[in-house]
Amino acid sequence: MNSVYFWPVPIASIIALIFAWLFFKQMMKANEGDATMIRIAEHVRKGAMAYLKQQYKVVGIVFVILTAVFAFMSLGLKVQNPWLPIAFITGGFFSGLAGYFGMKTATYASGRTAQAAKESLDAGLRISFRSGAVMGLAVVGLALLYISIWWIILNTFVDVATQSQKLMIITTTMLTFGMGASLQALFARVGGGIYTKAADVGADLVGKVEAGIPEDDPRNPATIADNVGDNVGDVAGMGADLYESYSGSILAAAALGAAAFMRANDPSHQVAAVMAPMLIAAIGIILSIAGIYFVKTKQDATQKELLAALERGINISSLLIVVASFFALKWLGLPNYIGIWGSIVVGLVTGIIIGKATAYYTSAEYKPTQHIAENAETGPATVIIAGLGVGFISTAIPVLAIMVGTTLAYFFAAGGLDMSNISQGLYGIGIAAVGMLSTLGITLATDAYGPIVDNAGGNAEMAHLPPEVRKRTDALDSLGNTTAATGKGFAIGSAALTALALMASYYEAIRIAIGQTIEKTASFTFPNGTVVNTVEELNNISLIDLVNYYDVHLMNPKVIIGLLLGAMMAFVFCGLTMNAVGRAAADMVNEVRRQFREIPGILEGENEPDYARCVEISTIGAQKEMLVPSLLVILVPVIFGVLFGVPAVVGLLTGGLAAGFSLAVFMANSGGAWDNAKKYIEEGNFGGKGSEAHKAAVIGDTVGDPFKDTSGPSLNILIKLMSMVAIVMAGVTVAYSIF
Repeated sequence: MNSVYFWPVPIASIIALIFAWLFFKQMMKANEGDATMIRIAEHVRKGAMAYLKQQYKVVGIVFVILTAVFAFMSLGLKVQNPWLPIAFITGGFFSGLAGYFGMKTATYASGRTAQAAKESLDAGLRISFRSGAVMGLAVVGLALLYISIWWIILNTFVDVATQSQKLMIITTTMLTFGMGASLQALFARVGGGIYTKAADVGADLVGKVEAGIPEDDPRNPATIADNVGDNVGDVAGMGADLYESYSGSILAAAALGAAAFMRANDPSHQVAAVMAPMLIAAIGIILSIAGIYFVKTKQDATQKELLAALERGINISSLLIVVASFFALKWLGLPNYIGIWGSIVVGLVTGIIIGKATAYYTSAEYKPTQHIAENAETGPATVIIAGLGVGFISTAIPVLAIMVGTTLAYFFAAGGLDMSNISQGLYGIGIAAVGMLSTLGITLATDAYGPIVDNAGGNAEMAHLPPEVRKRTDALDSLGNTTAATGKGFAIGSAALTALALMASYYEAIRIAIGQTIEKTASFTFPNGTVVNTVEELNNISLIDLVNYYDVHLMNPKVIIGLLLGAMMAFVFCGLTMNAVGRAAADMVNEVRRQFREIPGILEGENEPDYARCVEISTIGAQKEMLVPSLLVILVPVIFGVLFGVPAVVGLLTGGLAAGFSLAVFMANSGGAWDNAKKYIEEGNFGGKGSEAHKAAVIGDTVGDPFKDTSGPSLNILIKLMSMVAIVMAGVTVAYSIF
């Protein structure tokens, strides 16, 4: 069924992992610097691994409990796919593994980047970027390898009457596997975000504002925890987040493709439609590797030249993917392959537009961030007001881009905007998400690069390296802030398209669950009274009819209350994570103050602070605080589905997507703009470091830290995980809905 089209997929995944290993070995051969630099890097590495070990213990307990629940639902109640329990736990394992590989690389690369910056700016850029590429390639390689393994297993063991039904069962079954990756991603994002911001806020408020010492100063007890936090939040957390988006978009598009061409009675093209997203992802891996080799710069490059160096690799990869995907779709022989190719291009362009808009609103080279810095001269209040204003306005372009992108992707794939070909239109939206993420191997490298150079700057400061080294790492770090903000925008945009595809796939999961009910009871009655007696009859029901049979429309109060609850979930989730950061940060502030007060000679540089205690405080705080918001996201779709059924769940997912996407953009961009406004002042504008404007900007940056690194990025996973939980629990919703 898949011998010709399928095998490039696992081959590409293995190539990605081979290049990730090669880049890692190249980085490890580089000079790590003198004894002080090695000691500092070791502190950060031990702290990061200690945190990850503790997090995996907590997450492991949750996964074991949920796996037991799924096993009971599958084998006892028989309302779940029997493959789900093992697939759930393996999905979480692969997601965690991607984050682990990225963080291990980052913690070894930072000291080597600082040492390379002694030689030249280009040497520092190459080591840091190719080390970031280890995570990018590990994420796409592991995700595609996981998909390939389960495709082979299910293709071997699933045995049904027709090939069309087999493809539907395989793709919808694989779609449920994403819940493990989603849950692991949420724990990584929330826990990592709480950790890093507790440390960062403690280091900034007591160190920079109260004690008046520079960022990353070795006299600051929280500085090691701060550097550890950069890795656990922005490397391990981001890696797990985008692993989940990447695999989720591929699986959702495959499921939509199987449904679209089964409904069109076109089995000859159904396999091609399922293979297309996997093949596009495989091509993206190869061309992302090619783009990585185009990232280089000259000595004393400006910020624009550094940014151009990174963009060169992404742009070359994107252009090559546009060309290669056209020929891949033609080779697959899909009908309307030109239209589907147009959907892929739309996804790529939408991602680029969101990235450019994010860069405009968060980079210090443009007016929005400069406006915030200007307001710092009148105090912290105006800095915060200006940052909030910039964040609110910044939602317009990404939301419009997703609106236009969704419309065009549907139009190209369906051949119009009417509802007569809705299944293929939804397939176009799903494959647009795959197109947006097709360059993930290199775009994630530009994001993981950020915390590496940030840690390199900290290493240079604590090791008292010559000023020109810190100048080079600062230049790379400033660029890293822009790429990190762009990466967050890209992650949010991909989450929106992936969530749209998952929402469409939810109906196919409901169809499979109804089919299981029919096999047990010989019939199924929809809420509107329509009776279906056979699985064949069920499969011939169009998607529009399925929606109508469940009364999913705005006059149904169940849909309305779902919309309201979904929107509320986004805000409550942000409130919980913001408060979690506040509590953990308060503990950190008190600890730093205690050490300054009780340990003699810290500020004079005569004694070393107790770094380990600060690392421990962040670790404990993150583990304690991440459970409630994470479990809330799992429980609400389940309870709401059991109470009010399919219409309410669709409303919940829609409200969560609409509010969560806009709120995520707002928080990520306002936080990024506050951060870069502070750095703009530190470059000598409006009085420079130590000025009143600088102190006000530090306060703004401190408020923005949990915006951009905890709550905002976690919303990406909220909107996807609620959809994934709904898909996994579709059988329970169909079988046990009360009202």
